[in-house]
Amino acid sequence: MTRKASSSPMAELYSEGRKHFIELVPDGGARLDALFHTAPALGELAVGVVYGHLQSRPGLDPRLREGATLAAIVAAGMVGPPLSVHFRTGLASGLAPGEIVELVVQASAFTGFPRAVSTADQLNRLFAELGLASPPPPTPREVALTFCDNVRKGRPPIPVDPAVKRALRRAKHLSAHATSARRVIVECIDEPASLTALLALDIEADQVARIQLFEER
Repeated sequence: MTRKASSSPMAELYSEGRKHFIELVPDGGARLDALFHTAPALGELAVGVVYGHLQSRPGLDPRLREGATLAAIVAAGMVGPPLSVHFRTGLASGLAPGEIVELVVQASAFTGFPRAVSTADQLNRLFAELGLASPPPPTPREVALTFCDNVRKGRPPIPVDPAVKRALRRAKHLSAHATSARRVIVECIDEPASLTALLALDIEADQVARIQLFEER
């Protein structure tokens, strides 16, 4: 889409949105041009609002924003370009392939199985197109929780520092939060809801590769 120079708010949002989209999707410019070739004004509105305005709002992190968007796409039954585009931007924003699949599974209970199944059919093609393992590995959070459970039971799958073992074993509760497709933060919580340690777990495929421990002094 070729644009004449303009200082209008919408044109500025479109410019910012297009720049952001290209940062997320390497061939994003060509994709946008092809998608909105017949209706460039629609492209200006859609890209400006979604990637210019909404993406700049600080209330949600990129992973959560893309997750919410994908859930809405499944609910609306939009298995064409919206799903294809946000599958890519979701991955680029830090969602793991397994998390996207889990979003579809979660949404199926509320959107109905026909729409979820249609989404799954499109995901088959998207996974193949991008060369992703299908079915995908467990989600980062699942890998982290399984690892922590094995350490607590005395069956660590890799060598683990004694301080990490102590932090996990003395915790009454663990709260795990994926911050990207390759990192999970685990909060070690004592009673009553007192944070005793933080673990930063780096995930590679379906394994924990590195561990950092942060303890309260």
